[in-house]
Amino acid sequence: MTTSAIPDGQLHLAGPSLPLDAAHWPVRGDLAHIRLAGKVFVPHYAVPMEHRVSAAGADLLAANRTDADVRDRLPGGTVFNVLDMAGGWAWGQVGEDGFVGYLPLDVLEAA
Repeated sequence: MTTSAIPDGQLHLAGPSLPLDAAHWPVRGDLAHIRLAGKVFVPHYAVPMEHRVSAAGADLLAANRTDADVRDRLPGGTVFNVLDMAGGWAWGQVGEDGFVGYLPLDVLEAA
């Protein structure tokens, strides 16, 4: 099971939002992992939904299209924390601190 610290109390930014590397931090222009609330400014924050990569494994992609750059090859059973699902793709992070990217929904199983 994924354990994510959900911030409590009043959240605020003390300065500009930090620029973060998209391959390593679960943040994009419209959405970020809940643990980044108060650190980056986006319209929405998400609590991850734990899934596992199917037995055949899958390539973690940099974008939600089949010809995108491969960030990592994930073996079957790898934990993938899904933050968004749309158009047949899941966007999220490998485990708690792995690469961030996209997987086709059909290679994921709910944990």
